[in-house]
Amino acid sequence: MHPVCEHFQLGHVVDPPLDRCSACDEIGAGWEHLRQCLTCGLTGCCDKSPNRHATAHFRETGHPMIRSAEPDENWRWCYVDDRLYLPDPAGREVLEA
Repeated sequence: MHPVCEHFQLGHVVDPPLDRCSACDEIGAGWEHLRQCLTCGLTGCCDKSPNRHATAHFRETGHPMIRSAEPDENWRWCYVDDRLYLPDPAGREVLEA
């Protein structure tokens, strides 16, 4: 296990993610998967989606951490440090090397 990056925060609460990418809705586009910003709660589409709104949000705001907004997925990603965090079997979040 590696130490977590400085951007990883437990206990910071954002509203539940949306079930759509609002930016894609505005332009009539579709998406593959959804991600949620852990700083402000914005829900955006993933990098497999044509418009990559979650990453665009990071580039515009500098908000470093996202989580999957997909059902049954429980991971986080730090854009700044290029780190993926997965839960361990005991329910604690750990860094996936």
